[in-house]
Amino acid sequence: MILVFGFGEFHSEIEVVLTLHSYIFEAAAIAVPFLPSGEAVKIFIVKNNGGLTKELVDSYCREQLTAYKCLREIVFTDELSKSNVGKFLRKNLR
Repeated sequence: MILVFGFGEFHSEIEVVLTLHSYIFEAAAIAVPFLPSGEAVKIFIVKNNGGLTKELVDSYCREQLTAYKCLREIVFTDELSKSNVGKFLRKNLR
């Protein structure tokens, strides 16, 4: 759970919204320390289309998510490490 301004936010809710975008294949969210709000959302994205940019992701999030759920950092990667059952290994992303 990510705590932003005292509001609890589940990783999976953000990830599901992002993967609904046709240019995003996979997305994994983690919490990072951020002084004004306690924690902020950092997202790791595997692209489905080479035309995806941070600006497109940011504008999509502002349309689909409430303001405190919006992403603080966006990182593009080729693949996300997963456990044997298919869950994201968030400790490796940190």
